[in-house]
Amino acid sequence: MAPRQLPRALAGGRSVARGQELARTAADGAADIFHPLCVIARGLRVLAAGAWRKWLETPGDRRGPTLLLAGSCAAIVALVPYGPVLAGVVLMTVAAWAGRDRDPAHETVRESEDERLQALYEALVPYLSVPEDPAPLYAHDGDREEAFTAHSFDHAGRLVSLELRYPAYFTDGEPEARSRIEQLLRTKAGRGREYRFDWDEEANRLRMRALPALPADIVAQRFVTAPGEAVLGFTDPGAVHRTLPVFHGTGRRDEPPVLWRTGPRSTEPHLLVLGRPAAGTSTLLRSLALQALHQGDVLAVDGSGSGEFSFLRGRDGVLAVESSATGALAALEWATHETERRLMTANRARHEGYRAPEDVRRPLWIVVDRPASLGHLAAGAGRPDPQELLRVPLRHGRIANVTVVVGEQLESSALLDPEVLTHTRARVLLGAVTDEQVRTVLGAPPRTTPPLEAPPGRGYARLGSGPVHRMQVPATPDPYDEETSDHDRRAVLALLPPEHAPASM
Repeated sequence: MAPRQLPRALAGGRSVARGQELARTAADGAADIFHPLCVIARGLRVLAAGAWRKWLETPGDRRGPTLLLAGSCAAIVALVPYGPVLAGVVLMTVAAWAGRDRDPAHETVRESEDERLQALYEALVPYLSVPEDPAPLYAHDGDREEAFTAHSFDHAGRLVSLELRYPAYFTDGEPEARSRIEQLLRTKAGRGREYRFDWDEEANRLRMRALPALPADIVAQRFVTAPGEAVLGFTDPGAVHRTLPVFHGTGRRDEPPVLWRTGPRSTEPHLLVLGRPAAGTSTLLRSLALQALHQGDVLAVDGSGSGEFSFLRGRDGVLAVESSATGALAALEWATHETERRLMTANRARHEGYRAPEDVRRPLWIVVDRPASLGHLAAGAGRPDPQELLRVPLRHGRIANVTVVVGEQLESSALLDPEVLTHTRARVLLGAVTDEQVRTVLGAPPRTTPPLEAPPGRGYARLGSGPVHRMQVPATPDPYDEETSDHDRRAVLALLPPEHAPASM
């Protein structure tokens, strides 16, 4: 290039660069100007896609009323002064919110959620589809948005709720078929949590919800209950129609209780508590004994011989605390005679039309822990099984105002007397158990998935033919145990009646 042409070329290069810079500036300005319009357009597209999905999910018999309702609303808006303008402003505002720019980290989490939902949908295909279906709801590379009607994730990206549709030919009335679907869903949603499954057979829908852990910070205390009511534990909000004020480490709150009604008006006057070792069976029996002492008398039999109920000795209302086979037989024999006396007195008072005496109206609780161990000891000494002496209180306890509570380890439940199993239809199962064990003990499957690991006092309860509730027992440790904390020890000792000489039997 000639020397005189060099300045001209440089000037031309600067003009091109200046032109590109002006073009970029103009493009940035145009982007800034039209950015709100782009956001609104993207939001309108999102709203339209959501409305179309809802329309596809709407059953055919409801589409006509839906169109009529939408048309009526549009007519009312059109007739209201400034109605179309206000409707347009609201629509643009909602569209701007729906089309706003997302955080890149949020978009990454959203992509991960979509992948998990798609993997869950693909896993359900072999269980919820058949080759004969011409338009399967579940198919490989199918549309999961038609099958999954609602879902939500927590801040960590874990699935916490899901509502899905399933074809009408799925055998939702068979427990085995339901169990397979529930097992798959909780495996894909994440282990280590409890889930609740609600099957709507009429609408062919299944709702899954991850449940929070039950509160384990409730200790033994005086509960606000009516006469004849006992608190077994506390369950999920909404599972029962009542709450009780409870005190915990930082204050007071209301919790839904599992209440067991005892006495002459009870339909299930006796209780059976089964559990794994160290699952809290003795804890529940201690809690019930402390509650019973505020209303009546308690006779405690400790079959394990470990002194779990020795703190009750010498207290007002505690008739006896026995841990040997000989003492247990003597105490239960007295309980049998006392039940017969109460029964005859109550029947005589009812027939002659006067009120029963105070000693008959005062509740008597017979708390027996580990009766199978006592049976072994009694058999070795050539004595009868102490469980045989429970037959009269179990059969006639409701009329005689006698309540029997039996606690036993799950592995020894086969050694329980048939009379005990027959008359204890109010039951509690504690510890890490399976669905089959819950169904066998309580007579019905749980509505939630049993946890793989359960803290002490965690389990399920069912009163007669009622629903199965998951439950956490209030912490009621042995105050004489060295491992008991000072806070729990003071809480238990504060509930004990004053010391008194044991009543003679």
